[in-house]
Amino acid sequence: MTEEVQQRVLWQPSQEMQERSNLKKFMTWLREEKGLSFENYNELWKWSVDEKEDFWVAIWDYFEIKGERKDDIVLSGEAMPDMTWFPNATLNYAEHIFRKEDPDKEAIIYQSETRSESALTWKELRQNTASIAAYLKSIGIKPGDRVVSYSSNIHETITAFLACASIGAVWSSCAPEFGVKSVIDRFKQIEPKVMFAVDGYQYNGKQYDRLENIRQIQEELPTLEQTIIIPYLREDVQEAVPESHSTIIWNQILKESREATLTFEQLPFNHPLWILYSSGTTGKPKGIVHGHGGILLEHLKFHGLQNDLNESDRFFWYTTTGWMMWNIVVSGLLTGTTIVLYDGNPGYPNYETLWKFAESSKMTVFGASASLLMASSKEGVKPKETYDLSNLRAIGSTGSPLPDAGFDWVYEEVKEDVWLYSTSGGTDICSGFLGGSPLLPVYAGEIQARALGVAVKSFNDAGDEIIDDIGELVITEPMPSMPIYFWNDENGERYRNSYFDHYPGIWRHGDFLQITSRGTGIIFGRSDATINRGGIRMGTSEIYSALDRVPEIADSLILDIPISSEQSMMPLFLVLKDGGQITDELKTRIKQTIRQNCSPRHIPNEIIEVDDLPKTLNGKKIEVPIKKILMGVPLEDAINIGSLLNPESIDYFLEFKESLGVRSH
Repeated sequence: MTEEVQQRVLWQPSQEMQERSNLKKFMTWLREEKGLSFENYNELWKWSVDEKEDFWVAIWDYFEIKGERKDDIVLSGEAMPDMTWFPNATLNYAEHIFRKEDPDKEAIIYQSETRSESALTWKELRQNTASIAAYLKSIGIKPGDRVVSYSSNIHETITAFLACASIGAVWSSCAPEFGVKSVIDRFKQIEPKVMFAVDGYQYNGKQYDRLENIRQIQEELPTLEQTIIIPYLREDVQEAVPESHSTIIWNQILKESREATLTFEQLPFNHPLWILYSSGTTGKPKGIVHGHGGILLEHLKFHGLQNDLNESDRFFWYTTTGWMMWNIVVSGLLTGTTIVLYDGNPGYPNYETLWKFAESSKMTVFGASASLLMASSKEGVKPKETYDLSNLRAIGSTGSPLPDAGFDWVYEEVKEDVWLYSTSGGTDICSGFLGGSPLLPVYAGEIQARALGVAVKSFNDAGDEIIDDIGELVITEPMPSMPIYFWNDENGERYRNSYFDHYPGIWRHGDFLQITSRGTGIIFGRSDATINRGGIRMGTSEIYSALDRVPEIADSLILDIPISSEQSMMPLFLVLKDGGQITDELKTRIKQTIRQNCSPRHIPNEIIEVDDLPKTLNGKKIEVPIKKILMGVPLEDAINIGSLLNPESIDYFLEFKESLGVRSH
């Protein structure tokens, strides 16, 4: 990325926006209540990490957490990961969801390929949650019991989660497009007692029945005592489900428990709220456990301050229930905002679908993965010419770095005065390390700021902090939403090996990061997938960003494969748009694009067309496992096939390895 691009300002918050932002109100509160004054965001960020205990107590007080701290112990322990936040406090995450409810206001607006746009009010959400919670308690579910979901991004799934959280049950979710083995790999290790599941779903116009999958999952989970079927694909699901004492239909519970009252179990701050999972590309997915209190504080800060959400917002993020962004969407309710759900293929029948939904639902915040925004761009979608987006004030992007071309498309084709904030974080903390700020400008290709309370830095190989250069993304101070532990990791060895094996006591995330002297951030892809040519290291995202300029390319994967101690080969694998083919002219254009936007050293040795690129169940392309395969690592050691959305795509790379004459070792 050139200096010229880095310094190009695309948007500035108006003085009015800054003054009415939650972040400005928080700064005013700090001055009036705590005697703390900060001139700008970066000063506030520095205080939030230097005085981390004071900062998180301020978040507790500012957002008026309903719970008991009981003593003055905010953080115990000597060094990460052996540190505990608010060890003696009690509260309940779900109780805070309903604090700002307005009975007749929409809590959830939803639409899918099978459901037309509709809404669930706060009154309905509370009653449905109470009914499900009462049923769970009636069958003996207690705090700490695991409840799993094999359900779609629909309001029933959110209701089920809130019911679990209200009684202290531990939630875990897989999207229904996950195959049986992938679900078992995740759920079997946590020994659930109850499963919520949709009978099926529709995607890209095609219907997928899931009743047989459910039956197979039930057989593989010996601890499962009850399955609750949510009718989604068919109205008459009762007739399709074999009679069983261990299976009940969702509607039946709502009908029989409609007089229930919602109550909230007061739980330890670090009581498990949900279990998320690592991608599982090189082994069984690790169960990442987050606590009620840590997620509550982090998400109130993330939504309330970084994303500036409030009761007047309609907050949308395109996600499935298998991605941590679903959890982020649910937490939007903490601010009293209306959350907006879409279930289905965002490109069906075309990439206009979500922009049309943005207009009809009056979205104020439109969130999506960077790849989805780039797909809209490449398909030639021009939302501002077709749709009334007058309500849209912000667009969020995450999942992978948004290239500068994506920033340009948003401002040229979506809305000129929209706040575009990019976020980078992870399932590991279920939040962002870097993200938006309503007080700061937007620079092309950059993330606005380091998130408050997140001591994110860039380290060089010697472990020294660097500015305006690319290094390892590290976190040097603990955060409340760091995992409380990994499931079935009694001595914490897997947890330590995942983040703390490189820099003792410091979290190494595995991304390349540049912090600019202005305090913005630029992510350069995974550090373990680095392209190193002639001693010049480059993150793969830089090359992908350059390739986004080539309209024929739908997707790409570039690898740097060592051949000897002095040589390596760098193949570029391309998925072309329908009807495209690799010609000498296209190859020349690709090489020129990489030469001009990256460096001459990073021009690929070969440019190869493939039908598909391997992706995780969350839709992220994988680099390191493919690199390992091409270096001769046996398939079973390089990748867990069950973790892939499209396992058949691996076949090409196995053949390619053979063509290189590489033997497995």
